[in-house]
Amino acid sequence: MAVITERFEDLSPVPSIRGFLSRPENPTGRGLVLTHGAGANCDSPLLRAVADAFAEDGYTVLRCDLAFRQQRRFGPPRGSGAEDRESLGSAVLAMSKLSPGPIVLGGHSYGGRQASMLAAENPEICVGLLLLSYPLHPPNRPQQLRTAHLSALRTPAFFVHGGRDSFGTTSEMQQAIQLIRAPVRLLTAGATGHDLGLSRNAKSMSALPKTIATEFQVFMKTACIAL
Repeated sequence: MAVITERFEDLSPVPSIRGFLSRPENPTGRGLVLTHGAGANCDSPLLRAVADAFAEDGYTVLRCDLAFRQQRRFGPPRGSGAEDRESLGSAVLAMSKLSPGPIVLGGHSYGGRQASMLAAENPEICVGLLLLSYPLHPPNRPQQLRTAHLSALRTPAFFVHGGRDSFGTTSEMQQAIQLIRAPVRLLTAGATGHDLGLSRNAKSMSALPKTIATEFQVFMKTACIAL
């Protein structure tokens, strides 16, 4: 399916929305809002590849920069992340005006964590979560788990995790997702690291993005969520 991708900017909400919008030739009405990790932006090869895979399946996809990245081109996020979650909320609202159907919210690493925290705070924000390389704990610090909000989640959550991810082992992830009181699935992306093996140019990437899109939709149907 042909997909048109263009820059997207809306300065009216606070925080504002900046990123890229992918529109499929034959949209299904489904929407996906994707955001990035702490060291990247919304134009990372990983997000581009995943966005393309979902857009080819008929999703309208908005890749957006979080508030901290709009403020600074480089450097990690600061503070509690509340403003970053607000920027995701703005992006979801924009998507609701761009696409009439159900909206999925997700992101890579820090962005996925903020998406899951937003869904825990506001269960109505989306119908499902797509969490790529969830940062379960800092590398080599397994005692510093980032799981406090997981028991509050009521949103179906689909995790994609590399078998060599230093932010959490597969067994650690399997144990952590048991805290979620909603349908959940963990897709292991082989022996990949935190970038899921998708840090290079999108044209040379593996079949993983398509697998993610396909398996996510199967998961949502199993969870009795119509997409």
